[in-house]
Amino acid sequence: MSAVAWIAVGSLVAWVWLLLGQGFFWRTDQRLPSRAAPAHWPSVAIVVPARDEADMLPVSLPSLLAQDYPGHAEIFLVDDCSKDGTGALARELSVRCAGLPVTVVSPGEPEPGWTGKLWALRHGIALARSREPEYLLLTDADIAHEPDSLRELVAAAGSGGFDLVSQMARLRVESVWERLVVPAFVYFFSQLYPFRWVNRAGARTAAAAGGCVLLRTEAAVRARVPESIRQAVIDDVSLARAVQGSGGRIWLGLADRVDSVRPYPCLADLWRMVSRSAYAQLRHNPLVLLGTVLGLALIYLAPPVALVAGLVAGDAPAAWAGGAAWAVMAGTYMPVLGYYRQSLWLAPLLPFTALLYLLMTVDSAVRHYRGRGAAWKGRTYARPEAAPDQ
Repeated sequence: MSAVAWIAVGSLVAWVWLLLGQGFFWRTDQRLPSRAAPAHWPSVAIVVPARDEADMLPVSLPSLLAQDYPGHAEIFLVDDCSKDGTGALARELSVRCAGLPVTVVSPGEPEPGWTGKLWALRHGIALARSREPEYLLLTDADIAHEPDSLRELVAAAGSGGFDLVSQMARLRVESVWERLVVPAFVYFFSQLYPFRWVNRAGARTAAAAGGCVLLRTEAAVRARVPESIRQAVIDDVSLARAVQGSGGRIWLGLADRVDSVRPYPCLADLWRMVSRSAYAQLRHNPLVLLGTVLGLALIYLAPPVALVAGLVAGDAPAAWAGGAAWAVMAGTYMPVLGYYRQSLWLAPLLPFTALLYLLMTVDSAVRHYRGRGAAWKGRTYARPEAAPDQ
């Protein structure tokens, strides 16, 4: 066989293994587990870090104010040095929309060794704990919740004995680029952190989705959250690891009634979202970056290249193996497209989307070495081991 055919066969073998041996990552049936209403509804503090979120708050904050929760719940919104009037707008919305009580605080710029979001969470959690809540709901300022969201989260955590319950909010898919890139983001995340592996008892795989995390206060104290992860750029996965590492049980799944309202209308917007943390995900290691690029090329780019090259050159083994690998790849992508209510005809385009993610990852590394890595809303963070301790 030709070299192209051997590469195509290698890709096909990899896809068969991913299909059957990677926790069935491609399935989308990991939703909130069956839940029974508790006899006593525990108290919950909702902590919302917000930096320059005046455009998002009119949609997201009223959804929290309107939570239909039988127990006591209150909101702590932490204005992280916003320049667009986020704090004032939050106070105005809390009066205008009524609902759950809201406290707005502004802790100032983060101390060295802290990322901005975790600095905001530190102050929000500290203030919330003065009320002695049994649970903390950590949710972003661009996340909208249906009225029963908190009730279902608490019921699932209590009945399942979970210390952390996280839902991956359904991201917006309206523009052409959102439809092409966003479902793949969830697909790649679940491939890296298969939800079934995260959710099984005694799991060693830990992950969470930072937009919606219900955390038992006792577990947060035991895991020293957020102090123990204060430098983390990918804070949600770090949070899950800290809770799991301290003996906590975690659960992660897809959301049906929790949505991100942040728009990413252009490719440049999505590019910034991915590239700001992609190299941090690779632990800022150039060898891991090289392995990732080669792996993405073998798994996602080789099949269509081998199919076309095989057809042109009359290389039947290359064409057959490349086409079969591409078909398996597209088939595993279809459930995520269905979850996002997108056309299944987008599935064969996954190699092109994977190429975009490969380029975003390389760009993330380039930005890091130019001193512009992990940048978000006017802040740039050093790699954790280079950040000052306190």
